Amino acid sequence: MTGFGRACVEKDGREITVELKSVNHRYLDLGFRMPRAIGFVEDTIRGVLGGELSRGHVDVFVFYKNNRDDARRVNVDTHLLGEYLKAARAAAEEFSLRDDVGLSAALRLPDVTEIVEADEDRDAVCAITAEACRLACAELKAMRAREGAKLYDDLYGKSRTVEDIKDRIARRAPEVVEEYRVKLTERIEKMLGSVEVDRARLATEVALFADKAGIDEEIVRLTSHVTQFRAMLDSAEPSGRKLDFIVQEMNREFNTIGSKANDGDIVNLVIAGKGEVEKIREQVQNIE
Repeated sequence: MTGFGRACVEKDGREITVELKSVNHRYLDLGFRMPRAIGFVEDTIRGVLGGELSRGHVDVFVFYKNNRDDARRVNVDTHLLGEYLKAARAAAEEFSLRDDVGLSAALRLPDVTEIVEADEDRDAVCAITAEACRLACAELKAMRAREGAKLYDDLYGKSRTVEDIKDRIARRAPEVVEEYRVKLTERIEKMLGSVEVDRARLATEVALFADKAGIDEEIVRLTSHVTQFRAMLDSAEPSGRKLDFIVQEMNREFNTIGSKANDGDIVNLVIAGKGEVEKIREQVQNIE
């Protein structure tokens, strides 16, 4: 399910911002963009998100500032500076030039000064990262919840359509057997003319057809799948994978009904049902 969350936490001179962007995915897949200096917070973020989310590809963006007085220091390579100065004095003496090298100019010489980032307090950085991550995740989940409410209405409506198609198939099935009996009787009577029809044999043929084309078990299972599907929609637990499985079973039942059906009306209803189930399957991929 898509979503976005952002949070910024500042504490003790450290400021960290976490942005989360999620899109649909069958499993929880995390991608990170952060400064190399704080790469150690990745495990902390994985722990927080792993406890809050179960599905989706989530891009994690981390921005960090250390505004503490001890965050940086400047080192001066005095040995190298001394070599520069000795070389400058030697050149001044050899070429009779005035030695005008001052401190400011000397510190600008290549590699004389170096700005060094202080080692980060890992515990402190991980603590504010976890806090920012939880806040961003709460915002992302709120956005997902709003989208989820719309998905719920859509999926519940589609389940009613599937149920209606199933009921129409169930009503049509007995009619198919009766129509077969009437057509078979007419065909036999036409072939035999005045010869009396063997009613017992006719009943046997009709019973064999009814058994071969019988879809009672599939209708019962399809009814059960629709009921389970709705129960999962109403569940507070993450149910995306379970819904995905139930949708596969719905499709399987429609396939079986279609293979047994010896009737154009039922075949058309099966096609409509499979189309609706496919729409449901696509939407279920958005559910955690």
